[in-house]
Amino acid sequence: MRIAQIAPLAERCPPILYGGTERIVSYLTEELVSQGHDVTLFASGDSVTRAALVSSCSGALRLDTEIRDPSPYYLMMLDEVVARAHEFDVIHFHIDMLHYPLLRQMASPVVTTLHGRLDLADLQPFYRRFPQYPVVSVSAAQRLPMPAVNWAGTVLHGLPPDLLRYRAEPSGGYLAFLGRISPEKRPDHAIEIAARAGFPLKIAAKIDEVDRAYWEGTIEPMLKANPLCEYIGEIDEHEKARFLGNAAALLFPIAWPEPFGVVMIEAMACGTPVIAFRCGSVCEVIETGVSGFIVETVDDAVASVHRLGELSRAGVRAAFDERFTVKRMANDYLRIYRGLQSSPSVVRRDEPDELELA
Repeated sequence: MRIAQIAPLAERCPPILYGGTERIVSYLTEELVSQGHDVTLFASGDSVTRAALVSSCSGALRLDTEIRDPSPYYLMMLDEVVARAHEFDVIHFHIDMLHYPLLRQMASPVVTTLHGRLDLADLQPFYRRFPQYPVVSVSAAQRLPMPAVNWAGTVLHGLPPDLLRYRAEPSGGYLAFLGRISPEKRPDHAIEIAARAGFPLKIAAKIDEVDRAYWEGTIEPMLKANPLCEYIGEIDEHEKARFLGNAAALLFPIAWPEPFGVVMIEAMACGTPVIAFRCGSVCEVIETGVSGFIVETVDDAVASVHRLGELSRAGVRAAFDERFTVKRMANDYLRIYRGLQSSPSVVRRDEPDELELA
């Protein structure tokens, strides 16, 4: 099958540091190539792939200090996708909504995976305007706020099985927090949980400028007041394997409708259990008593830290192998692609869509 994958340009594929969507696009692309498909990846020019790479910018936009406006690079990429659309059996977008006004110009079946949160009010009129184009969710919970749209399926994320090393015996004796420093990720709860449980905490996370005030006003003072808690900054893939693998548990104390949460399955791949708050996709990823504990409060989380001995790290890894490999993810997408090729509901460029305004 001739498949086009359209990635965000903020990070390369795969990202050097933080980057969830680009990471998943990269894993999916490489697995499809391994299965013998003819894949073209539209991504930043510094991406590393065995697919044919088409780029509209030389490097990841987030890491290029000279980039002020990403829009021109996305528009150039989309222009190239439209020009070459006839070359593909299916075109798979991962860039939210920028491409929607162009879809009627594409003769090939298209599908969009929605990687982000969908509970924002401004999204409702948009998706009501374009209800006919096939979309994929990354969890069932992610779908809940959406109006009626053309759901093609739900595909949970997956990772290469050899990406992160399984560690039967962690050597660190610490709790881990990995992701972003932001109010919805609740690193303040992670610090409180670790301090009350009497465990060291290591925080590996990026700080976006929009969250700088939260870092300086809330998290930094908490770290200074809790000497067992340490901020180590952003880490790369090689460092991540050690960081997660040597942790007694990953803390995932989110307070927002997390669409998926890749870090949970990254920890599971290492055999590291996850203590996660019941929110968003958590109940679809973590199985209490097997791959970790799902909790309601900080008190519950503290109690769960002291129950980690009840869990088998081999069992955590087995749960990953059963449900969250990249091969399973790619096969799920291939079923969707084949369904799109045979479905009369796919909108072609000679079929005008009905105007629907909010």
